Formats: sequence, structure tokens, C-alpha cells
Amino acid sequence: MKIVIAPDSFKESLSALEAADSIERGFKKVMPYAEYVKVPMADGGEGTVQSLVDATGGEIIYKTVTGPLGEPADAFFGLLGNKKSAVIEMAAASGLHLVPLEKRNPLLTTTRGTGELIAAALDHGVNHIIIGIGGSATNDGGAGMAKALGARLLDEEGIDIGEGGGSLSRLASIDLSGFDPRLESIEIEVACDVDSPLTGAKGASAIFGPQKGADAGMIAELDRNLSHYAAIIKRDLGKNILEVPGSGAAGGLGGGLLAFLPAELKRGVNIVMEAVRLSQIVEGADLVITGEGRIDGQTIFGKTPIGVAKTAKQFGVPVIGIAGTVSSDSDIVHDHGIDAVFSILPGVVALDDAFKHAGDFVERTAANIAAVWKMNL
Repeated sequence: MKIVIAPDSFKESLSALEAADSIERGFKKVMPYAEYVKVPMADGGEGTVQSLVDATGGEIIYKTVTGPLGEPADAFFGLLGNKKSAVIEMAAASGLHLVPLEKRNPLLTTTRGTGELIAAALDHGVNHIIIGIGGSATNDGGAGMAKALGARLLDEEGIDIGEGGGSLSRLASIDLSGFDPRLESIEIEVACDVDSPLTGAKGASAIFGPQKGADAGMIAELDRNLSHYAAIIKRDLGKNILEVPGSGAAGGLGGGLLAFLPAELKRGVNIVMEAVRLSQIVEGADLVITGEGRIDGQTIFGKTPIGVAKTAKQFGVPVIGIAGTVSSDSDIVHDHGIDAVFSILPGVVALDDAFKHAGDFVERTAANIAAVWKMNL
């Protein structure tokens, strides 16, 4: 019997691999002789680097880069097991968590560090880069990223503009003569689960600016600046990014990646499933176990358990979901391929204890699921 274990992380308690290990231990207590295949999963957000490194036998590469406020930041990226693919979480270099609450100002914050991570990945000889773009502190349209890779963003006098979304108003021309030539032959997949356009009421500045420290006046300024930026990109680079769904993700980094790099925006879980070859692994399985910290009505919108379930259903394989909590509106997941869901909590548990003992709770729940499964064989 082949059982595939493909969970996402349980946030703040278990990595995807740790969750998979706990599920395997629980099942082995009841079914020790089954074949278990563990595939740590992610949906392109936090934890994607670790999950893909764990799933492919890769390694984490650490790199000091320029942080959102221009100060050095300790960041990282993943080199996958094939040594030809890298995975980057932009938040590692340009994330909101790197900026203290009192210093948050998207007029100033830059994506330069993300560009430096891309350059570092190229230095390792990769030909494929996956970039997750959630959790940004920035609203510069990826301008800092582009500058780190050799682009020059110039004002009317031919002087490089400064960092941050506030400097984009000065942009007069873009010079790519010094742009890193290695990028011409690279495949870049961008994990983007946001459909926001670059500007407007549903754009980068209006929707995500407030959490990055922008007030109403700053939002209006940032939005104007991104519109101007898009106009210069269209004129000088021939790319129209203004209304592209996802161009507003990560403060316009989605649009910047499309403008400057050979990038494609995709659903994060689809990128991860392709990278770990989930379809090939699931084919021929008797059961698939997936899960994450919470299964609820929002799980159907691009979350890992549904991506795993849809893959399993291509081969008629039953799917069980395990979660820290299961909400009252979670029944909808049954219409999307998950046959049964289980909460790991044994009762009312303090949050700290739930995090501390998550591995034990997952293991115990998995053992009970295995016992029921074995009864029906």
C-alpha cells in the first residue's frame, strides 16, 4: 500500500516536513509495512523555500542583502536538489517583518535586496528561479530589484533616482544597457495569488499600502507614481503592465518582474506541485494525506490542501485533510476533492500548548485515522 503525505506547514508550530514526519509516525504505529512517500508542500508564501528544499534534498543559501530601509539584512534563498533551480521568498530580503512598526514608510522602502537574491541565485548557475512575492514592505514597483540587477532608472538630468516608491515620480527614462545578461536565458516563475492591478482602487497602493505604513496622502502619491512608472516602462521597454492581474502584488513587484524579467505569474501551489512532481508521485497511491494549520472556507482559494486534492482526484485517490483547527464553514472543501477533514486538537487547549505539542497532536490524530482506514481494508 502506498500512502502519500503532502501537507503544508502548520504556521508557528511545524514546518511542512515536520508535519509530514508526524503524520508518518502516527500511521506507522498502525500500518508499519505500508510504503510512505513524504512531499513537503507550500503555496508560494512563507515556508516555500524550506518546503521545496526539504522536498528535493536541496540546501539553504544565506546572503546579506540590502534590507527594505537600505540597511544590511540577513536573508536566504533555496538551491533545490537538482542544483539548477532556486527558490526565493521576497519577504526574506524585502519583507514587512524587517521594518519596525514606527519606521514603516513605503515611500522609502526598496526591493533592492530581492534583486540581490536573484543575482546570488544566478551566481550559483541556476537556469530556473521560483519567486514568492508575499509579505512585502515595499511599494516601489520592483524598481529596487531592477536596479540591483543592472537597470538604471534615470531622472531628467540622467541621474539615478533614489530608492522607494516616492522616487518614482522623478523617473524619466530606463537604461538596460548594463542589465545582467544571464537573465535572458532564465525561466522565472512568480508565485502570485493576488489579482490586483498595479494602480487604482484595487491596486497595490490602495489595498496594501496601509499595512505598510501609508496614510491617505501617501497612498495617492504612491498610486500616481506607479502610474507614471508604468507609462515609462511601456514607452521604454514596450511592456504594458498597468492592468495585468497580479501586477499590483507586493507593492507592484509583480508588475516589475513582468517588465524587467522573463517572468510568468502563476498560482503558488501550482508552481510548488510542478517543482516537486506531485502528479507523478500521487499516481498509483492508495491514499493521500494533506493538511495545514487551518482548514476553512478560504482553503478552496489556492491553498495547498486543495491543490493536493485536485491532483489526487485526477487518479481517483482518496484524500484526507488534517488541520490544527477546522472551521464551521469547512464543509465546502468536500466539493473540491478532500473526502474527510480532522482537527488535531484533543479538546480545549491553550494556544501556547497547541503550538508546543503540535507534533504530538498530529501524530495521535494520524494514528487514529490509520486505525479507521485499516478497519475498512
